[in-house]
Amino acid sequence: MNKTFFATGAVLGGLSVVLGAFAAHALKSLLPLDAVAIFETGVRYQFYHALALLILAVSFEKLDAKWGNRSGLFFILGIALFSGSLYMLSFLKIGEPSAIIKWVGIITPFGGLSFIIGWLFLVLAVLKKSN
Repeated sequence: MNKTFFATGAVLGGLSVVLGAFAAHALKSLLPLDAVAIFETGVRYQFYHALALLILAVSFEKLDAKWGNRSGLFFILGIALFSGSLYMLSFLKIGEPSAIIKWVGIITPFGGLSFIIGWLFLVLAVLKKSN
């Protein structure tokens, strides 16, 4: 088991629950509904990839370590870029600073690409494992 990815997945998963509860109870009174939906999308993808990190961590011995490490790092990068940019976009909608919103919105696809690369590297980690 890879303890670093397991601990990171557990922390990010727990943080997803906290952020989801925050969105459900506090954000609805602070933000417009479309901004809450954006925030909740960030939480959902953070949680999916926190679970992916946990699965990666517990199956690490069955994977090629080089590609497994790359997969985990891209999952974490994806969470930071994709979910993080969606969290920022949600809060920026309070004041509607449109130039900043466009700049932050450019980051989100790079996070999505990081998720895709993480999944592809996970496939390579399985295929490249020598028996």
